[in-house]
Amino acid sequence: MKKIAVVGTGYVGLVTGVGLSHIGHEVTCLDIDPVKIDLLQKGCSPIYEESLEPMIQENQKQKRLSFTSKYEDIQDAEIVLIAVGTPQQPDGSANLTYIFQAADRIAKTINQEVTVVVKSTVPVGTCQRLRNYIQDRTPFSVQMVSNPEFLREGNALKDLFEGDRIVIGSDNPEAIQKVMEMYAPFDIPMMTTDLASAEMIKYASNAFLATKISFINEISSICEKVGANVEAVAKGMGMDRRIGSSFLQAGIGYGGSCFPKDTKALVQMAGNVKHQFDLLESVIHVNNKQQNKLVDQMKERFGSLVGKRITILGLAFKPGTDDLREAASLVIIDRLLREGALITAYDPVAMPIAKEHFPAVTFPANVKEALTGAELAAIVTEWEEFKELPLDLYEELMEEAILFDGRNCYSLEEVMEQNMEYYSVGRPAVGHTKSATLTHEA
Repeated sequence: MKKIAVVGTGYVGLVTGVGLSHIGHEVTCLDIDPVKIDLLQKGCSPIYEESLEPMIQENQKQKRLSFTSKYEDIQDAEIVLIAVGTPQQPDGSANLTYIFQAADRIAKTINQEVTVVVKSTVPVGTCQRLRNYIQDRTPFSVQMVSNPEFLREGNALKDLFEGDRIVIGSDNPEAIQKVMEMYAPFDIPMMTTDLASAEMIKYASNAFLATKISFINEISSICEKVGANVEAVAKGMGMDRRIGSSFLQAGIGYGGSCFPKDTKALVQMAGNVKHQFDLLESVIHVNNKQQNKLVDQMKERFGSLVGKRITILGLAFKPGTDDLREAASLVIIDRLLREGALITAYDPVAMPIAKEHFPAVTFPANVKEALTGAELAAIVTEWEEFKELPLDLYEELMEEAILFDGRNCYSLEEVMEQNMEYYSVGRPAVGHTKSATLTHEA
């Protein structure tokens, strides 16, 4: 058992801290937000992540997990994990203000030799700078480790306990050994490398996955024009082991706190060393275009959207989370409001946060209420609740069953049995409502 501190209780810090306590370590999670700490001390999670809250409560009862806003409470930790935000700056680069603030407080607080583990996503070279920064401010020896995270929101605990790999980067063999011992109970393959390579692995991984998404979305646009079905194309591609089937689901683009931020940061990082990252710039451009796809389809179908009663199903950037950061829904709703549409939006968990963004939007209590009286609807987030919604409800509840499916939640065979007009991504449009006779490709 090790005495561990985690600075920052966002998705990464909180999930990691709770998971480490669950495998037997004594963990103190620190955050400077007193409201968040007050919630956590009461056993309540400030973020939506399935099974996280019961695990917090269980480990609090076992006296393995505690929360604080005082750096003095972590001065005896032998390992300190930094998991604070590195938000995007206007030029796309990472803002390192919070991580250096944390480093400053750590340096002034520790009272013994410490291993500092950076889980925040930071540009290559940052960990070395941090080590020097802390060491200059403390008489105690500081060992630095880069330990990038690969947690998916909505699946974070599963990824922590059943991850593909743990990357541990350091120039200090003792620090590597200490962190390997910390993670050993997870029984996950570990890769060790140098600081700079570990930092780059995180950016390269996210950039590659974002590239797969933008690639299949470009293929989907061609499929629509030539009469192919992108789902069949993706299946055929994914059966090739060199390609793999993951991240080949056509849709309306990626969002969240990682892919948009990290792709832009890597482009900026490349520019700093005078390398033009043309491929990744195109990936970002494609994604920005893809987030507008549903509205483009609506305008092509209707012309003007002024006064149209439109229901948006799904607000979070992906199912399983309430996170709206870089969500396609923000782009879509903002544009629809500017087009003069009347918007109703429903999401199983993200509506409280969304209300702060869109005071002009109506937020109903449930999906049936959301669809009642709508002139058209759009699926923006592929929640299971929407995927399992009987198709005949659209005709029953809406003024006219016209659905724009940005996540391809329904099979075309299902749709063709219904009296509805249906537009998806990379697949032929289906239409046999009273106002449409189309069966051609969108």
